Amino acid sequence: MTGHGKKKARAVRTPRIDMVLASSSPRRRAMLAEAGWRFRVVVPDVVETPRRGEAPEAFARRAARDKAAAVAARLGAPTGRRLLVACDTIVVRGRRILGKPVDAADARRMLRALSGRTHAVISGVCLWMWDGGPRPRRLTFAVRTAVTFRRLGAGEIAAYVRTGEPMDKAGAYAIQGGAAGMARRLRGSYSNVVGLPMEALTERLRRAGWTPAGSRGHGRKTS
Repeated sequence: MTGHGKKKARAVRTPRIDMVLASSSPRRRAMLAEAGWRFRVVVPDVVETPRRGEAPEAFARRAARDKAAAVAARLGAPTGRRLLVACDTIVVRGRRILGKPVDAADARRMLRALSGRTHAVISGVCLWMWDGGPRPRRLTFAVRTAVTFRRLGAGEIAAYVRTGEPMDKAGAYAIQGGAAGMARRLRGSYSNVVGLPMEALTERLRRAGWTPAGSRGHGRKTS
């Protein structure tokens, strides 16, 4: 009803969140976009090298923190709300971290090491959340997924490496691409293996009271 008796209700606007993804990964950008999140990308200039004696999960967490800190320093403090997301994903066989292969021979060696065995995919995630003040709230966590490969033949490995897909992937494979049929079993987050644990990210932000603009979903979990 309008007129003399009642006033029109005013729409309450939620302050816009400036969401920044600190990553050069096209897979992370794609996952956030598919979830409907509105964000911008700032690529961190960070060397991702494990320190002597550093445990794999500790390295993934530190690498994510370093990426977040590098981008935060470049951007400076915001005037409003900002969410900065950084992630580092590694493939681990035993205690050995398998990074991106340096050449085709290295990629073949990695895939032979994973063939018929179970390995871990670990993502370190670091969130910096500014809520109008000069200092952000910082949160770092890690997600681990166990992946078991079936036995791979030498010809199959060589053919996959020739596609070029393994060359910019940790562990020399893309679970969402040509390596989809190589995984016999996966325990944990599928999106974590792709490169960003969407389930855990969404839940941590929900607990912290943050909902990125446009967000409407998350990844899937399998067992």
